[in-house]
Amino acid sequence: MKLLLTDSGVRNASILTALVDLLGKPIAEANALCIPTAGYGGPYGDPGGPWRFISGQSLSPLTELGWRSVGVLELTALPSIDKERWVSWVREADALLVNGGDALYLCHWMQESGLADLLPSLHDMVYVGLSAGSMVLSPRIGPDFVGWQPPTGDDSALGLVDFSIFPHLDSPGCPENTMAAAERWAAEIKGPAYAIDAQTAIKVTDGRIEVVSEGHWSLFNSTPRP
Repeated sequence: MKLLLTDSGVRNASILTALVDLLGKPIAEANALCIPTAGYGGPYGDPGGPWRFISGQSLSPLTELGWRSVGVLELTALPSIDKERWVSWVREADALLVNGGDALYLCHWMQESGLADLLPSLHDMVYVGLSAGSMVLSPRIGPDFVGWQPPTGDDSALGLVDFSIFPHLDSPGCPENTMAAAERWAAEIKGPAYAIDAQTAIKVTDGRIEVVSEGHWSLFNSTPRP
């Protein structure tokens, strides 16, 4: 699986170029499935956020990039659908577009639905995360970002990458997400950790990590494995 882990979607030409490179073809020739699930979780979840994400009305561009087709994969519905059906939908897609919201709620439903088990086998898939949709692949999100309380009672996520992500660095909408706050968060995380802003994404191909940025970011603790 190829990853493009964004803070706020495809916000600049550099991130757009990275996405097209991962797809290996123009966006207009690619089919995507969007996953709105994280937008319902946590204390700030509401029906409007998932609708804006699905309809391309949000401030974080993903679904509105000109895909050949966009479908909706709602994870909470998957346990009630024949697995062979929805797995075929996923395998036929070129990209998964994963909404922001609550990372641990998203993690829970990725596991409950069976998508988490499927992801490592999707070698040609491009996974595009937005905020929580990016954080969910990390080993831990850190206590600062725990909203919805998972059954495990901790802050562990899927661990499909070996670094954690502090999103919305110096964002006007998240004034508490300063570099100083990111440094404190990273000290508690202990493992490799990136703080990224809205103009930054992390591109992962065959385990190789590349930061794509027209903004600012920082890597804490140590360099992830190449």
